[in-house]
Amino acid sequence: MERTSKWRWGVNRWFVLLFIILGAIAAGYYAPILPHIQLPAERYSHTPLFTLPVIGEFYWTNTLTAMVLADIILLLLALVVRGATTRGEMVPRGIAGAVEALLEVLYNLTETTAGKWAKSIFPFFATITLLVLVVNWMELIPGVDSIGILEHSDHGYPVEEIAPGIATIVKPEDGAEHNEEGEHGGYSLIPYLRVLSTDLNFTVGLALVSVIMTQVFGVRALGVGYFSKFINVGGLFKRPIFGVIDFGVGILELISEVSKILSFSFRLFGNIFAGSVLLFVIGSLVPVFAQSMFLMLEFAVGLIQAVVFGMLTMVFMAQATAGHGDHGEEHAH
Repeated sequence: MERTSKWRWGVNRWFVLLFIILGAIAAGYYAPILPHIQLPAERYSHTPLFTLPVIGEFYWTNTLTAMVLADIILLLLALVVRGATTRGEMVPRGIAGAVEALLEVLYNLTETTAGKWAKSIFPFFATITLLVLVVNWMELIPGVDSIGILEHSDHGYPVEEIAPGIATIVKPEDGAEHNEEGEHGGYSLIPYLRVLSTDLNFTVGLALVSVIMTQVFGVRALGVGYFSKFINVGGLFKRPIFGVIDFGVGILELISEVSKILSFSFRLFGNIFAGSVLLFVIGSLVPVFAQSMFLMLEFAVGLIQAVVFGMLTMVFMAQATAGHGDHGEEHAH
Protein backbone atom coordinates (compact mmCIF):
# COMPACT_ATOMS: atom_id res chain seq x y z
CA MET A 1 0.00 0.00 0.00
CA GLU A 2 2.83 2.41 0.79
CA ARG A 3 4.48 1.78 -2.57
CA THR A 4 1.20 2.40 -4.40
CA SER A 5 0.63 5.62 -2.48
CA LYS A 6 4.14 6.91 -3.21
CA TRP A 7 3.83 5.94 -6.87
CA ARG A 8 0.53 7.80 -7.18
CA TRP A 9 1.89 10.94 -5.55
CA GLY A 10 4.93 10.78 -7.78
CA VAL A 11 2.82 10.63 -10.94
CA ASN A 12 0.50 13.41 -9.77
CA ARG A 13 3.50 15.58 -9.05
CA TRP A 14 4.60 15.32 -12.67
CA PHE A 15 1.06 16.07 -13.87
CA VAL A 16 1.05 19.27 -11.83
CA LEU A 17 4.41 20.27 -13.28
CA LEU A 18 3.14 19.53 -16.83
CA PHE A 19 0.05 21.73 -16.33
CA ILE A 20 2.19 24.56 -14.97
CA ILE A 21 4.45 24.41 -18.04
CA LEU A 22 1.45 24.29 -20.40
CA GLY A 23 -0.08 27.24 -18.57
CA ALA A 24 3.12 29.25 -18.94
CA ILE A 25 3.25 28.47 -22.68
CA ALA A 26 -0.41 29.42 -23.15
CA ALA A 27 0.07 32.68 -21.22
CA GLY A 28 3.03 33.48 -23.47
CA TYR A 29 0.96 33.07 -26.63
CA TYR A 30 -2.23 34.65 -25.27
CA ALA A 31 -1.49 37.34 -22.73
CA PRO A 32 -4.18 37.74 -20.04
CA ILE A 33 -6.52 40.70 -20.40
CA LEU A 34 -8.41 42.72 -17.83
CA PRO A 35 -11.77 40.98 -17.28
CA HIS A 36 -15.05 42.83 -17.66
CA ILE A 37 -17.02 42.66 -14.40
CA GLN A 38 -20.71 43.57 -14.13
CA LEU A 39 -23.44 42.93 -11.58
CA PRO A 40 -26.40 42.04 -13.85
CA ALA A 41 -26.41 38.64 -15.51
CA GLU A 42 -25.40 38.64 -19.18
CA ARG A 43 -28.13 38.06 -21.78
CA TYR A 44 -27.62 35.67 -24.67
CA SER A 45 -29.54 37.91 -27.09
CA HIS A 46 -30.67 41.51 -27.43
CA THR A 47 -34.27 40.53 -28.17
CA PRO A 48 -36.53 39.14 -25.41
CA LEU A 49 -37.90 35.62 -25.59
CA PHE A 50 -41.36 36.89 -24.76
CA THR A 51 -43.12 39.78 -23.03
CA LEU A 52 -45.62 39.48 -20.19
CA PRO A 53 -48.19 42.19 -19.28
CA VAL A 54 -47.01 42.83 -15.70
CA ILE A 55 -43.48 41.41 -15.58
CA GLY A 56 -42.41 42.85 -18.92
CA GLU A 57 -39.67 41.54 -21.19
CA PHE A 58 -38.09 38.19 -20.39
CA TYR A 59 -34.50 37.42 -21.45
CA TRP A 60 -32.64 34.14 -21.09
CA THR A 61 -29.41 34.77 -19.16
CA ASN A 62 -26.33 32.73 -18.32
CA THR A 63 -27.40 32.51 -14.66
CA LEU A 64 -30.70 30.92 -15.71
CA THR A 65 -28.69 28.28 -17.56
CA ALA A 66 -26.63 27.75 -14.41
CA MET A 67 -29.84 27.33 -12.39
CA VAL A 68 -31.16 24.66 -14.78
CA LEU A 69 -27.79 22.87 -14.66
CA ALA A 70 -27.76 23.00 -10.83
CA ASP A 71 -31.27 21.52 -10.70
CA ILE A 72 -30.19 18.70 -13.02
CA ILE A 73 -27.16 17.99 -10.81
CA LEU A 74 -29.37 17.82 -7.71
CA LEU A 75 -31.77 15.44 -9.44
CA LEU A 76 -28.86 13.22 -10.49
CA LEU A 77 -27.55 13.20 -6.91
CA ALA A 78 -31.00 12.17 -5.69
CA LEU A 79 -31.11 9.36 -8.24
CA VAL A 80 -27.63 8.17 -7.21
CA VAL A 81 -28.60 8.06 -3.52
CA ARG A 82 -31.92 6.37 -4.31
CA GLY A 83 -30.13 3.81 -6.46
CA ALA A 84 -27.75 2.96 -3.63
CA THR A 85 -30.72 2.60 -1.26
CA THR A 86 -32.74 0.34 -3.58
CA ARG A 87 -29.72 -1.92 -4.07
CA GLY A 88 -29.74 -2.52 -0.34
CA GLU A 89 -26.27 -1.14 0.38
CA MET A 90 -25.90 -0.87 4.14
CA VAL A 91 -23.06 1.65 3.80
CA PRO A 92 -23.25 3.59 0.51
CA ARG A 93 -19.90 4.47 -0.99
CA GLY A 94 -18.64 7.22 -3.25
CA ILE A 95 -20.95 10.14 -4.01
CA ALA A 96 -23.97 8.41 -2.50
CA GLY A 97 -22.11 7.88 0.77
CA ALA A 98 -20.94 11.50 0.91
CA VAL A 99 -24.44 12.87 0.27
CA GLU A 100 -25.98 10.51 2.82
CA ALA A 101 -23.41 11.51 5.44
CA LEU A 102 -24.09 15.20 4.82
CA LEU A 103 -27.87 14.71 5.04
CA GLU A 104 -27.50 12.71 8.25
CA VAL A 105 -25.51 15.54 9.85
CA LEU A 106 -28.08 18.10 8.71
CA TYR A 107 -30.98 16.04 10.05
CA ASN A 108 -29.32 15.56 13.43
CA LEU A 109 -28.82 19.32 13.66
CA THR A 110 -32.46 19.91 12.73
CA GLU A 111 -33.72 17.35 15.24
CA THR A 112 -31.63 18.88 18.01
CA THR A 113 -32.86 22.41 17.25
CA ALA A 114 -36.45 21.99 16.05
CA GLY A 115 -37.60 18.95 18.00
CA LYS A 116 -40.96 17.61 16.78
CA TRP A 117 -40.89 20.01 13.82
CA ALA A 118 -37.68 18.49 12.47
CA LYS A 119 -39.39 16.35 9.80
CA SER A 120 -41.20 19.41 8.42
CA ILE A 121 -38.25 21.81 8.53
CA PHE A 122 -35.53 19.41 7.38
CA PRO A 123 -36.55 19.31 3.66
CA PHE A 124 -36.15 23.08 3.42
CA PHE A 125 -32.85 23.03 5.32
CA ALA A 126 -31.37 20.21 3.22
CA THR A 127 -32.65 21.51 -0.14
CA ILE A 128 -31.38 25.05 0.40
CA THR A 129 -28.00 23.82 1.65
CA LEU A 130 -27.47 21.41 -1.26
CA LEU A 131 -28.68 23.92 -3.88
CA VAL A 132 -26.45 26.74 -2.61
CA LEU A 133 -23.53 24.33 -2.28
CA VAL A 134 -23.85 23.14 -5.89
CA VAL A 135 -24.20 26.63 -7.37
CA ASN A 136 -21.30 27.96 -5.28
CA TRP A 137 -18.96 25.17 -6.34
CA MET A 138 -19.74 25.81 -10.00
CA GLU A 139 -17.21 28.61 -9.61
CA LEU A 140 -14.49 25.93 -9.50
CA ILE A 141 -15.41 24.33 -12.84
CA PRO A 142 -13.03 25.28 -15.67
CA GLY A 143 -14.81 27.28 -18.37
CA VAL A 144 -17.41 28.87 -16.12
CA ASP A 145 -17.23 32.67 -16.60
CA SER A 146 -14.51 32.20 -19.23
CA ILE A 147 -16.04 30.38 -22.23
CA GLY A 148 -18.92 31.91 -24.12
CA ILE A 149 -20.13 34.06 -26.99
CA LEU A 150 -17.97 36.81 -28.50
CA GLU A 151 -19.98 39.96 -29.08
CA HIS A 152 -18.90 43.18 -30.78
CA SER A 153 -18.33 45.96 -28.28
CA ASP A 154 -17.07 49.54 -28.46
CA HIS A 155 -14.95 48.90 -25.39
CA GLY A 156 -13.85 45.35 -26.15
CA TYR A 157 -10.68 43.68 -27.41
CA PRO A 158 -9.74 42.21 -30.80
CA VAL A 159 -10.08 38.46 -31.30
CA GLU A 160 -7.93 35.79 -32.89
CA GLU A 161 -9.20 32.54 -34.41
CA ILE A 162 -7.29 29.61 -32.95
CA ALA A 163 -9.28 26.86 -34.71
CA PRO A 164 -12.19 26.69 -37.17
CA GLY A 165 -15.16 28.19 -35.35
CA ILE A 166 -13.14 28.81 -32.16
CA ALA A 167 -11.77 32.26 -31.33
CA THR A 168 -10.22 33.91 -28.32
CA ILE A 169 -9.95 37.49 -27.10
CA VAL A 170 -6.40 38.88 -27.30
CA LYS A 171 -4.76 41.88 -25.74
CA PRO A 172 -4.07 44.66 -28.29
CA GLU A 173 -0.39 45.31 -28.88
CA ASP A 174 1.16 48.63 -27.79
CA GLY A 175 -2.15 50.03 -26.59
CA ALA A 176 -3.90 49.68 -29.96
CA GLU A 177 -7.54 50.70 -29.84
CA HIS A 178 -8.70 49.47 -33.27
CA ASN A 179 -9.43 46.02 -34.57
CA GLU A 180 -8.25 44.62 -37.89
CA GLU A 181 -11.08 46.28 -39.81
CA GLY A 182 -10.19 49.70 -38.46
CA GLU A 183 -13.33 50.01 -36.36
CA HIS A 184 -13.16 51.37 -32.89
CA GLY A 185 -13.37 48.73 -30.20
CA GLY A 186 -13.45 44.97 -30.56
CA TYR A 187 -15.23 42.09 -28.85
CA SER A 188 -16.34 41.23 -25.35
CA LEU A 189 -17.27 37.86 -23.88
CA ILE A 190 -20.74 36.74 -22.78
CA PRO A 191 -20.09 33.56 -20.76
CA TYR A 192 -22.28 30.55 -21.38
CA LEU A 193 -22.34 29.93 -17.63
CA ARG A 194 -22.06 32.34 -14.73
CA VAL A 195 -22.12 31.39 -11.05
CA LEU A 196 -25.76 31.61 -9.98
CA SER A 197 -24.92 33.06 -6.56
CA THR A 198 -23.48 36.17 -8.24
CA ASP A 199 -26.98 37.08 -9.46
CA LEU A 200 -29.03 39.07 -6.93
CA ASN A 201 -32.24 37.72 -8.44
CA PHE A 202 -31.34 34.25 -7.15
CA THR A 203 -30.17 35.28 -3.69
CA VAL A 204 -33.18 37.57 -3.13
CA GLY A 205 -35.57 34.88 -4.37
CA LEU A 206 -34.03 32.28 -2.07
CA ALA A 207 -34.17 34.73 0.84
CA LEU A 208 -37.87 35.39 0.18
CA VAL A 209 -38.58 31.65 0.21
CA SER A 210 -36.71 31.30 3.52
CA VAL A 211 -38.41 34.23 5.26
CA ILE A 212 -41.93 33.54 3.94
CA MET A 213 -41.80 29.84 4.86
CA THR A 214 -40.57 30.83 8.32
CA GLN A 215 -43.83 32.76 8.79
CA VAL A 216 -45.80 29.78 7.45
CA PHE A 217 -44.25 27.49 10.06
CA GLY A 218 -44.97 30.07 12.76
CA VAL A 219 -48.65 30.20 11.82
CA ARG A 220 -48.85 26.42 11.62
CA ALA A 221 -47.42 26.07 15.11
CA LEU A 222 -49.09 29.00 16.93
CA GLY A 223 -52.06 29.93 14.80
CA VAL A 224 -53.02 33.53 14.05
CA GLY A 225 -51.64 34.52 17.44
CA TYR A 226 -48.16 34.19 15.93
CA PHE A 227 -48.54 37.67 14.45
CA SER A 228 -48.86 39.17 17.94
CA LYS A 229 -45.10 38.81 17.98
CA PHE A 230 -44.97 41.73 15.54
CA ILE A 231 -48.12 43.74 16.39
CA ASN A 232 -48.67 43.51 20.13
CA VAL A 233 -51.43 45.89 21.26
CA GLY A 234 -52.88 43.72 24.01
CA GLY A 235 -51.10 45.53 26.82
CA LEU A 236 -51.64 49.13 25.70
CA PHE A 237 -54.78 49.57 27.81
CA LYS A 238 -54.06 47.05 30.60
CA ARG A 239 -50.48 48.18 31.31
CA PRO A 240 -49.91 51.42 29.39
CA ILE A 241 -46.18 51.77 30.08
CA PHE A 242 -45.26 48.13 29.49
CA GLY A 243 -47.81 47.97 26.68
CA VAL A 244 -46.00 50.72 24.79
CA ILE A 245 -42.71 48.91 25.34
CA ASP A 246 -44.20 45.63 24.06
CA PHE A 247 -45.62 47.43 21.03
CA GLY A 248 -42.21 48.98 20.27
CA VAL A 249 -40.49 45.60 20.65
CA GLY A 250 -43.00 44.11 18.20
CA ILE A 251 -42.22 46.79 15.63
CA LEU A 252 -38.51 46.06 16.04
CA GLU A 253 -39.25 42.35 15.54
CA LEU A 254 -41.11 43.19 12.32
CA ILE A 255 -38.20 45.30 11.06
CA SER A 256 -35.80 42.51 12.01
CA GLU A 257 -37.87 39.97 10.08
CA VAL A 258 -37.88 42.11 6.94
CA SER A 259 -34.16 42.86 7.27
CA LYS A 260 -33.44 39.11 7.12
CA ILE A 261 -34.19 39.30 3.40
CA LEU A 262 -31.38 41.83 2.91
CA SER A 263 -29.05 39.94 5.23
CA PHE A 264 -29.59 36.60 3.48
CA SER A 265 -29.37 38.08 -0.01
CA PHE A 266 -26.28 40.26 0.29
CA ARG A 267 -24.27 37.90 2.51
CA LEU A 268 -24.40 35.11 -0.06
CA PHE A 269 -24.13 37.41 -3.07
CA GLY A 270 -21.27 39.47 -1.63
CA ASN A 271 -19.08 36.54 -0.63
CA ILE A 272 -19.43 34.58 -3.88
CA PHE A 273 -19.24 37.64 -6.14
CA ALA A 274 -16.11 38.82 -4.32
CA GLY A 275 -14.60 35.35 -4.79
CA SER A 276 -15.30 35.44 -8.52
CA VAL A 277 -13.71 38.88 -8.82
CA LEU A 278 -10.70 37.63 -6.86
CA LEU A 279 -10.22 34.72 -9.27
CA PHE A 280 -10.59 37.08 -12.26
CA VAL A 281 -8.00 39.52 -10.94
CA ILE A 282 -5.48 36.87 -9.88
CA GLY A 283 -5.87 35.13 -13.23
CA SER A 284 -5.18 38.43 -15.03
CA LEU A 285 -2.19 39.45 -12.93
CA VAL A 286 -0.50 36.04 -12.50
CA PRO A 287 -1.97 33.66 -15.09
CA VAL A 288 0.21 30.66 -14.16
CA PHE A 289 -0.60 28.49 -11.11
CA ALA A 290 -1.35 31.41 -8.74
CA GLN A 291 -5.11 31.17 -9.27
CA SER A 292 -5.05 27.52 -8.23
CA MET A 293 -4.02 28.47 -4.69
CA PHE A 294 -7.23 30.47 -4.29
CA LEU A 295 -9.49 27.68 -5.53
CA MET A 296 -9.32 25.84 -2.20
CA LEU A 297 -10.22 29.11 -0.48
CA GLU A 298 -13.29 29.46 -2.70
CA PHE A 299 -14.09 25.78 -2.10
CA ALA A 300 -14.22 26.46 1.64
CA VAL A 301 -16.13 29.74 1.24
CA GLY A 302 -18.75 28.06 -0.95
CA LEU A 303 -19.25 25.31 1.63
CA ILE A 304 -19.43 27.71 4.56
CA GLN A 305 -21.92 30.03 2.84
CA ALA A 306 -24.18 27.11 1.92
CA VAL A 307 -24.19 25.76 5.47
CA VAL A 308 -24.71 29.25 6.96
CA PHE A 309 -27.66 30.02 4.67
CA GLY A 310 -29.32 26.68 5.38
CA MET A 311 -28.51 26.74 9.10
CA LEU A 312 -29.96 30.22 9.62
CA THR A 313 -33.11 29.20 7.74
CA MET A 314 -33.51 26.15 9.94
CA VAL A 315 -32.88 28.09 13.18
CA PHE A 316 -35.34 30.86 12.25
CA MET A 317 -38.01 28.28 11.37
CA ALA A 318 -37.43 26.48 14.66
CA GLN A 319 -37.69 29.76 16.58
CA ALA A 320 -40.94 30.61 14.77
CA THR A 321 -42.51 27.34 15.96
CA ALA A 322 -41.52 28.03 19.57
CA GLY A 323 -44.19 29.64 21.70
CA HIS A 324 -43.96 33.25 22.83
CA GLY A 325 -45.93 34.28 25.87
CA ASP A 326 -49.41 32.87 26.42
CA HIS A 327 -49.89 31.81 22.81
CA GLY A 328 -47.18 29.20 23.08
CA GLU A 329 -48.93 27.60 26.07
CA GLU A 330 -52.32 27.63 24.35
CA HIS A 331 -51.06 25.90 21.21
CA ALA A 332 -48.67 23.47 22.87
CA HIS A 333 -49.64 19.90 22.21
